[in-house]
Amino acid sequence: MPLTFSKPDPAAIPLHLIASDQLDDALAALPDTARTWAQTQSFKAGHGELLTVPAPDGTCGLAMVGLGSAQDRARTRFPLAAARRALPDATFDLVSDLPEDALAAEYLGWLLAGYSFSRYRTSPAPKARLLAPQDPALAHRLEVIATGEALTRDLINTPAEDMGPADLADAAKALADQMSAKIEITEGEALLDKNFPMIHTVGRAADRAPRLIDMRWGESGPQLTLVGKGVCFDTGGLNLKPGASMGLMKKDMGGAATVLGLAHMIMALQLPLRLRVLIPAVENAVAGNAFRPGDILTSRKGLTVEINNTDAEGRLVLADALALADEDTPDLVVSMATLTGAARVAVGPDLAPFYTDSDTHAESLSRAAGKTADPVWRMPFHAPYEKMIEPGIADLDNAPSGGFAGSITAALFLRRFVDNAPYMHFDIYGWNPTAAPGRPKGGVGMGARALLDALPDMLDL
Repeated sequence: MPLTFSKPDPAAIPLHLIASDQLDDALAALPDTARTWAQTQSFKAGHGELLTVPAPDGTCGLAMVGLGSAQDRARTRFPLAAARRALPDATFDLVSDLPEDALAAEYLGWLLAGYSFSRYRTSPAPKARLLAPQDPALAHRLEVIATGEALTRDLINTPAEDMGPADLADAAKALADQMSAKIEITEGEALLDKNFPMIHTVGRAADRAPRLIDMRWGESGPQLTLVGKGVCFDTGGLNLKPGASMGLMKKDMGGAATVLGLAHMIMALQLPLRLRVLIPAVENAVAGNAFRPGDILTSRKGLTVEINNTDAEGRLVLADALALADEDTPDLVVSMATLTGAARVAVGPDLAPFYTDSDTHAESLSRAAGKTADPVWRMPFHAPYEKMIEPGIADLDNAPSGGFAGSITAALFLRRFVDNAPYMHFDIYGWNPTAAPGRPKGGVGMGARALLDALPDMLDL
């Protein structure tokens, strides 16, 4: 089902959003029959609570959805989305005095609640429709964001059998074709010829050859380079993961999926910038030619890396891609990756931790996160931990022993490969473990909406 708003409909039914702490005033403003019905039905305007008011002919004449209390809204996003599938087959027109940003978030939540992953099994689509916001530019922006988010979700939800490196490259090609972007794919042994040794090494044991995806769009403006981890499946390599840890590894390309969804948003909205998207697409497999613990690899940048755990492969492929990004001297480099379990232990599955040396960028992103219902949390590039990633036998250690500060040391590792541009790194989860309003269980974008909203500040657009 397209994630779009309904066309204009003069017969649209009013749909009122009502906060529980403003219930009496809201009911007083309604027609007498609606107010009496709400009181008879003990409507409390709880978070996502739905009440439909019948018209004289028995159809739905008016609907109300509860926003709950301020505490409810802080705990669970998108109350309107929670009610969408329970609404009848009709077109509705939203009525609310919410602030602009909060109202936009409810419109977005409505669109996101229309998503379902239907590649292998169809699911009933919600029947209710909603008129677009009165501002056409806002309506277009929200539809673009929802479509980009759906792309991210679809890519993550697709199992590795159908989403290997070639399939991920095909998805990038389809996006490039749609948006008239340029794309170049470097595959297999050509990675060595073009000096991407760590991407090749990580992916060489798989039957499906590794790739580097390089997409460019835009002719003028500041340059933004997005780098996404595209590990299409991660066995852990010779440091094999236990089965319980391997079960979700189709999502280990969540960084790539997120930057492709974000790239869709940027291009569809015609932001005045030059965009480059780099995705190292690999499988970390087990075979006789797999890289080994104790190996020392030489990166594109020339830094040597001691392999102390083959399951810390994401930072290796990202390192070569980041080195390439840095050679271009862009105005901002952003990497997104499902990189460490340490990040999940630190902030759980719902927050997107990010790293930056720029207080200004951090403040812009944090403000944008609040506006877009896309929570993020700043983590530190803590310089005293640099020695933890320096093994002595090589320039860098891909998996410092001890287990402390795992997300920070991974971020510090990646920062070593960016010298010529401001750098921001997201250590995302890319998966929603429990269904929530507008966010079904499964793949999910994290940080993309906040970053999209913050880009004008970060790049002076």
